[in-house]
Amino acid sequence: MSIETGSPADMLEAHPETAYFWGRVVGDGDLTSDCVTVRAGHETAARRLAAIAGAEQVDHRIVERQYAHDTSVTRTEDEYTVQVFGPLADRAGAALGLPIDGDAGGYRLDALADHDRQLLRGLLEGCGTVCFKSDAGAVGLSFVHDDRAVLEGIDGLLDGIPVDAPTGEIGETSSGGYWFSIDDDAVPDVGPWLYEGSESSGLFDPERRRKLTRSLAQVEG
Repeated sequence: MSIETGSPADMLEAHPETAYFWGRVVGDGDLTSDCVTVRAGHETAARRLAAIAGAEQVDHRIVERQYAHDTSVTRTEDEYTVQVFGPLADRAGAALGLPIDGDAGGYRLDALADHDRQLLRGLLEGCGTVCFKSDAGAVGLSFVHDDRAVLEGIDGLLDGIPVDAPTGEIGETSSGGYWFSIDDDAVPDVGPWLYEGSESSGLFDPERRRKLTRSLAQVEG
């Protein structure tokens, strides 16, 4: 559960924890008929996800990943996996339109839109990329996913937040997935808004927040 708001009574209720959790699942997770799997790159974040869902353990391994925009370049990194076994996957598929066993999903994320900040934070940490553009003196913030429908849903959520978040067109990556970015000029407003209140709730990945904060500080400097 989070530090501030406690544990949700039901994983499918609109709640800050559930919004963050399902954002992470949509961003970097998958469902089978009897299991929800979500991945994180930081142990603290993984343990928070496990606590929200009542999972009993967190698995750890070292994986090699391709860079989102250049699949010829790879890097090794930690991967922590949380799995929730039982009927939750089928219920999430029905309630939120999440794909099960690779089927197409409907992604009815508007069911969690009352907590759009936590939902978008989970999506950013699940399938977002943050980079400091030294040549332009700007911070890039992009979303990358194999399913175009996920990005269309994220783009729609960004339209409704209280800070201006203009985005570019959805394009294809070299690996066959899709991506889009928030305009560089808007990132200094969007980034802090996404993480506002995260310290008190605990609903964030420390490494991802640190990277965004550090990159924005470089721009201000």
